[in-house]
Amino acid sequence: MLRKRELLALIAFFGFISTSFADQVTLKNGDRLTGTVVKSDGKTLVLHTDAADDITIKFDAIQNIKSDADLHVTVKSGKTIVGPVTTADGNLEVATKSSGTVAAAKEDVTLIRNDAEQQAYEKSLHPGLLHGWNGGINVGFSVARGNSQTENLSLAFNAVHPTQHDKLTLYTSSIYTTNALANPSTVANLTQGGFRYDRDLNSKLFAYGAADYMANALQFLDLRQVYGGGLGYHAIKSDATVLDLFGGLNYTHETYSNGSLLVAGTPSTPPVYASYGVTNRFIAATIGEEFDHKFGSSTVLTETAGFFPDLQHTGEYRFTASAGTVTKLNKWLGWQNQFGGIYVSNPPSSAKKNDVIFTTGLNISFTQ
Repeated sequence: MLRKRELLALIAFFGFISTSFADQVTLKNGDRLTGTVVKSDGKTLVLHTDAADDITIKFDAIQNIKSDADLHVTVKSGKTIVGPVTTADGNLEVATKSSGTVAAAKEDVTLIRNDAEQQAYEKSLHPGLLHGWNGGINVGFSVARGNSQTENLSLAFNAVHPTQHDKLTLYTSSIYTTNALANPSTVANLTQGGFRYDRDLNSKLFAYGAADYMANALQFLDLRQVYGGGLGYHAIKSDATVLDLFGGLNYTHETYSNGSLLVAGTPSTPPVYASYGVTNRFIAATIGEEFDHKFGSSTVLTETAGFFPDLQHTGEYRFTASAGTVTKLNKWLGWQNQFGGIYVSNPPSSAKKNDVIFTTGLNISFTQ
C-alpha cells in the first residue's frame, strides 16, 4: 500500500500533469486563468473552465496566451495559421507543422478557434438542407376543476437552419383553452405559423422573404395570409447578442367571419359562425426588429416586434410583439416562458382589437 507521503506526491503529480496540458491566459493585471481556449473574435476571448464553465475575457486585457492544443488563428489579411500558441513581445507565436513558428501581431488577430469550433464553422459553410438545424418544441398544459372547469394546451415549434451567409426559419404555435362553465366554452383558439429566409448581402445588410399564416377564433379571423420581403440591417451580431432591424412591403389577404350567432331563447346553444363575412386584400408596409441575447450558458431571451400599416387604407394597421425565455435544465430539456400580443385596428365590430397571451411550460431542444 502507498504511504501517506507517497499518496500526496502522486496526487500532486497528476494535478501538475492536468494543469500542464491546460491552456493558460494571463491578464495584464497579473491574474492567470487555466482552461481551454474556445474562440475569439478579436474583441473578446472565450475560455472554458472546469470551475466556472465559459468565461468571456476582453481581448485587450490579455497579456499572454499559451495553448498546448492547436488553435486556428486568422489575421486581417485573411490568412489562417494553425498550431499551438504562445505569446512573445506582444505577438502571438503559432508553432505550425509546415512553416515553423509564425508570429502574428496581437492587434492583427481577427479570429481564434480551437479544433472543435473550426470543425463546426467548416460544417456550417455547407451543411446541406437536412443537416445544421437547431430549435425546440414548447409544451404547456393545465387543468382546473371545482369552481371552474378549464383546460389549456399550448404547443410551439421553432427550427432554424443557419449558415455563414443565410438563414431559414420555420415556426408554428397553437394555444387552445376551454371553460366548460362559460358560453361559448372556447376561451382561446389561436394558431399561427410561417417561414422566413434571410440572405446576407454583406456583413451588415441582408435581404429577406417571408410568409406568415394565422387563425384566431376570438377575433373571428378565419385565416390571415401575409407574403412579404425587404431589407434588414444587423445592428448587433455577436455570439451573445443579435439585433436585426428590417423593413419592406407585404401583401395581406385576410378573411373574417361575421361573429357568433346564438339561437334566440337558448343561451346554452353552441355559437354558430357565419364564415367569410369580410375579406380584406391590401398592400402594407413591414417595420420590425428581432433581438436575441444569451445570459450565461443556460438562458436565452428572444424578442420580436412588428408594425404593419395598411398603405391602401390610412389609419388601419396591425401590431405584433412577443418575448420569451428558455432556461436549460439539461442538454435537451428546459423551462420556457412566452408572452405575446396581437393588436388589429379594424377587426369585426363584435371582436376585441387586442389579444394578450402568456404561456409557460417545458422546452425540448434539438440539433440536427
